[in-house]
Amino acid sequence: MARALVASLTETAATLSLRQWLLVLAALAVLVALPFFVYPVFLMKVMCFALFACAFNLLLGFTGLLSFGHAAFFGSASYVAAHGLKVWGLTPEIAIALATLVAAALGLVFGFIAIRRQGIYFAMITLALSQMVFFAALQMPFTGGEDGIQGVPRTAFLGIFDLSSNLACYFFVMAVFVFGLFAVWRTVHSPFGQVLKAIRENEPRAVSLGYRVDHYKLTIFVISAALSGLAGGTKALVVQVASLTDVTWQMSGEVVLMTLLGGMGTVFGPAVGAFVVLTLQNYLNAFGSLVTIVIGVIFVICVLLFRRGIVGELQARLGRRPS
Repeated sequence: MARALVASLTETAATLSLRQWLLVLAALAVLVALPFFVYPVFLMKVMCFALFACAFNLLLGFTGLLSFGHAAFFGSASYVAAHGLKVWGLTPEIAIALATLVAAALGLVFGFIAIRRQGIYFAMITLALSQMVFFAALQMPFTGGEDGIQGVPRTAFLGIFDLSSNLACYFFVMAVFVFGLFAVWRTVHSPFGQVLKAIRENEPRAVSLGYRVDHYKLTIFVISAALSGLAGGTKALVVQVASLTDVTWQMSGEVVLMTLLGGMGTVFGPAVGAFVVLTLQNYLNAFGSLVTIVIGVIFVICVLLFRRGIVGELQARLGRRPS
């Protein structure tokens, strides 16, 4: 595994131009500096949801599969990580890794059932399966029902680095976020990713070329679920709560909104969409239910004026093809 990771990093370094490397380094520098100017907990929450949106975009933007059940992976991983940290006394890295594995296993089950259908039928099956997870979370004793799991401790990373400090926790979450984005970028910019795009554009043609389409769709479904679980488990550590909000169908709808707003089919667009949505929710929270109305109005405007999303529209105007 270590050799494969080194080989992947070497290949990535070779494919990036000097300008792209400068942009990556600038983005990392901004991430490192941000917690000294902006509330770290808010930034950590944004990174968790940005990773969630980018993971979802692997399905919708690059494979053409609209899932209404991704909250099941995000929320179940949140519960597993919270329970592991609070009840079992696991360290953060083990709790989040376990949450990611659970989400991947759940994604395997969901995907095996759902990929046999297409379009609205695929979306409705994922929604139905997600609702089953929601009712399980509501009834199972370890989830805390409507109260959820509260008071999740931030223990030491690797038994050395104390994450009870917001600043220390921020850099841990940043590392998880960067790893997740790299996984998304590497998946898209690989031969496997090119097959996914072929399936999105013309699935019958991909079948006629000899590709085992169902296998590709199931694989990307599991990858997307695992990364969603990584985001959900990390979010439980950040906000120290796992609740039913994480697993509701509204959460699945919210990640669709983030993806469309930022730019479906772009690597980093959903992250921008997550930042916009969470910023609006945070700063308009005092207006109560008006937040939903404002976000809805902004979404309608963006759909009418920026059909490619924020990042997609910027790329088009700069003369670049969306990735």
